[in-house]
Amino acid sequence: MAKEKIVLAYSGGLDTSVILKWLKETYDAEIIAFTADIGQKEELDGLEEKAFATGASKVYIDDLREEFARDFIFPMFQAGALYEGQYLLGTSIARPLIAKRMVEIARAEGATAIAHGATGKGNDQVRFELTAASLAPDIKVIAPWRIEAFREQFPGRAEMIAYAEKHGIPVKATAAKPYSMDRNLLHISFESGMLEDPWFDASAESNRDMYVLSVSPEEAPDEPEYVELEFEAGNCVAINGERMTPLQVMEKLNELGGKHGIGRVDMVENRFVGMKSRGVYETPGGTILFTAHRKMESLTMDREVMHLRDSLIPKYASLVYNGFWFAPERLAIQALVTESQKNVTGTVRLKLYKGNVIAAGLKSPVSLYNPDIATMEADPTQAYDQGDATGFIRLNALRLKVAAAAQAKQR
Repeated sequence: MAKEKIVLAYSGGLDTSVILKWLKETYDAEIIAFTADIGQKEELDGLEEKAFATGASKVYIDDLREEFARDFIFPMFQAGALYEGQYLLGTSIARPLIAKRMVEIARAEGATAIAHGATGKGNDQVRFELTAASLAPDIKVIAPWRIEAFREQFPGRAEMIAYAEKHGIPVKATAAKPYSMDRNLLHISFESGMLEDPWFDASAESNRDMYVLSVSPEEAPDEPEYVELEFEAGNCVAINGERMTPLQVMEKLNELGGKHGIGRVDMVENRFVGMKSRGVYETPGGTILFTAHRKMESLTMDREVMHLRDSLIPKYASLVYNGFWFAPERLAIQALVTESQKNVTGTVRLKLYKGNVIAAGLKSPVSLYNPDIATMEADPTQAYDQGDATGFIRLNALRLKVAAAAQAKQR
C-alpha cells in the first residue's frame, strides 16, 4: 500500500527541519518539502540538499517572485491597504500565495495533507489554513505546534537541537537568536526576543546590525535623490523612464529605499488570535510605492470614489492580515478597487532623503486638477461662480441652525 504524502511548508530552519523528520516518523508518510522563493535571497542557499538530507522524498523550490509582485502586492497596494495605520502587510500578503502553491503541489502529487510550522500563538497558522479551506476544503492540514504530543516532545529549543543532532539533521542553530526574522520581496520583519519589551529602542545605534534591507536614516546619503514612477491603471509600470515588470519595480524600489533609510516601522499590533505583539519592519520599496500611488490617486481619482475606497481600507487590510485573501468579501472589494483604478495613470516625482519620501511633482494625461478652476485669480473658463457658494453654505447650515435653536430653548 502506498504511503500517505504530506506537503510541508519548509524553510530549512530548525523548526521545519525537525517537523519534517517528526512528520515522517509519526505518520509513516512521504514528506514533500516545498519552499516558495518570494525574495528571501541567500536564505534559500543549500535548501534542497538540506531537505533531502533531512528525509524529504521530493523537494520543490518554486520561484514565485513575479506572481507575488503582480497578483498579490500590486492589487493590495491598489487598495491602499495599511493595517492599523502603519503596517504594509508584508508577511500577511505572502501567506496566501505560499498556501495556494502548497495546495497545487498536493493536487499534483496526490497528497492528502499539507503541514506548516506556524505556532499556535501567531497569525500565520490562520492565514495558511483559511487559504487551504478556501481552495481545497478536502485536504487535511497538520499543524504540529497545536498537537500536544509534539509540544510535549519539544517544550523548548534545546530539545529541538538535541533531536536534530540525534537524527543527523543539518541545522546550524546552537542557541536562541535575540529575535526572529521573516523576509520576502516586500519586507523583512523582526519580532520576539529582545523586541518583546516595548521599551526596547530598536532604532538605537547599537542595534543597527539587526537591519537587512536599509541603512538607518542617520547613515543615509546627505544629498536627496529624485525618482519618477509612472503608473497605468493604478500599477507602477516604469521607474525613471524604464519599463519594468512588477518584480523589477519592487527590486528597484527596495534598492532606492534601502539606500535612503526609508520604510522602517516599529509598532505594537493586534493579532487576530487576540494578543498584542510588537513587530519591527523594513519595507523600503513598499513605502515608496505606497506613497507614490497615493499621490497619483490625488490627481486622478474622483473624490467620491476615493472616499468610498478609503472607507474600505480598514476592512480590506484586516482581511489580508487575518488570512481572508481568497474570501468572497475580499474579492468583492477588489473588484471595486480595480474599477476605481482605471484612471490612476500618470507620473509621480518623489524626493528620497534620510528616511523621508517627499512629493516633488505630479502629472497625468487624465488629471482631474484644473488650474483654471482652482486658481485664486480670475477664472478664464467661468466654470465656478463664487456667488453660488452662498446658497450651498446656507443649505448645509440649515440643520445646524435648527439644532442650535432647539438646544438654546432647553438652556
